[in-house]
Amino acid sequence: MKQWYQVKEQAAGEKRLMLMWYIYKLFGKKTINFIAFFVTFFTFLFAAEIRGYSKKYLKIIYPYTGLKPSLINQFRHFLSYSHVLTDRIEIFSGSFDKNKLVFNSESDKQELFADFAAHRGVFFLCAHTGNTDAMRIFFINNTESPNIKVNVFFSKTQSQVFNSFIKKISKDVPITPYDVEDIGIQTSITLKDSLDNGDIAFIAGDRIAENSNASTFEAKLFGHKVDFPVGSFKLAELMEAKIYFVIALKEKHDKYKIYLENHKFTTLSDLENAYVKFLEKITLLAPLQFYHFYDIFKD
Repeated sequence: MKQWYQVKEQAAGEKRLMLMWYIYKLFGKKTINFIAFFVTFFTFLFAAEIRGYSKKYLKIIYPYTGLKPSLINQFRHFLSYSHVLTDRIEIFSGSFDKNKLVFNSESDKQELFADFAAHRGVFFLCAHTGNTDAMRIFFINNTESPNIKVNVFFSKTQSQVFNSFIKKISKDVPITPYDVEDIGIQTSITLKDSLDNGDIAFIAGDRIAENSNASTFEAKLFGHKVDFPVGSFKLAELMEAKIYFVIALKEKHDKYKIYLENHKFTTLSDLENAYVKFLEKITLLAPLQFYHFYDIFKD
């Protein structure tokens, strides 16, 4: 069974990404999506291994969605991810219209912003589904959550080209990055101090870090066995901050809808199982936005 970090990344080089950025600045979003269609098409033709993982995933969710594992749906799966990447260019440059970002539940939104206003630290457990980066616009010149520092855990080995590109075009936002592979005592102490001061943190709960000796837990996702990293959930528990599950799904007209769940857990196992149920529930709302192009399912 291949993990995500064992699959060759099909991303463009940084020079090509910068070229796309200049085209976006000159000609706008429609032009960049038009180009992305053809880039995705040729990537799709030559990425047989990744097509196979997409097909396997579509077969697994077919009983739940009726979405056939056809070539056209595999291509739509690829294209959906490409559109998220072009959206990230818009989001990280600070030109995304925040009115296109809405919450699924107004009460969840009010609860979250009440936490911000009270300077309560918030720990977000996100996923590689949809585009959680869309939430970044809340922390760009946002009077409702001023001075909040954002702590984000990244993989240092995956998408390095894209992350370097983002740093060049990104509007200045107070973000502290951490390598998910190198979480240790000092990281925990620094993060705890930040959250105690009312800051926030994001970490994905659905991928195992490369070269990590940390333990995993097995859970059923769409009836199939999947390994999840225990470390993300232990870190969330250790921080003693308010924990939200969060996924932002893309909708029509380039809008995003944020789904939040504030889970009051009693045990670590309770937190882990609740997250998996949340991931499964939200994924079924937009199955083509499940961006795990590797062999995530064990059986």
